[in-house]
Amino acid sequence: MRIIDASFMQSAQSISDSPSPDVAEVAFLGRSNVGKSSLLNTLTHRKGLAKSSSTPGKTQLINFFNIKFKNEQDPENPHLYARFVDLPGFGYAKVSKSLKEDWNKNLTGYLQKRACLQIFIHLIDARHPQLEIDQNVDEFLKSIKRGDQLIINAFTKIDKLKQNDLAKLKRENPNGIFISNLKKKGMQDLEQTISEYLYGH
Repeated sequence: MRIIDASFMQSAQSISDSPSPDVAEVAFLGRSNVGKSSLLNTLTHRKGLAKSSSTPGKTQLINFFNIKFKNEQDPENPHLYARFVDLPGFGYAKVSKSLKEDWNKNLTGYLQKRACLQIFIHLIDARHPQLEIDQNVDEFLKSIKRGDQLIINAFTKIDKLKQNDLAKLKRENPNGIFISNLKKKGMQDLEQTISEYLYGH
């Protein structure tokens, strides 16, 4: 299974104006500036699919992308579909308190109540794996996770680590996926984990 096409579908402010929940969704969430947009672009082989912002926390909408997989195991059913969902970054500073509260409420509502949401991909900066904000997100995801959902911790920017630090990170997170957008590392692992969970291969 591999991704052969991706396109922007729509943006939404909350679950109420999100698209019909008729396709399995994979949500990408992480601290502002963790490399989420770059990862989405690399994973889907589409350079400008997700817009990266030089101002962390600027993306305040939930962005939906149509994803097409090539199903190499079944010629009679050659394509399978999913949606990737780019969620607003957390850990931003320059937004008003009331906006932040609305934003958090809308985000939480989507994460807790979206029926077709199958996979949470929590992106964590490999250089700062123990931040309290990431630990809080992990605890929150575990508390809302349904039996049919999967949480993946994906550690970004591993090219910035020394080899012994990376080895330690891998030992401490045996189920993690380790990614470098710069060196295109870990993308296949992530793609395969997503397709195996959604489609069984």
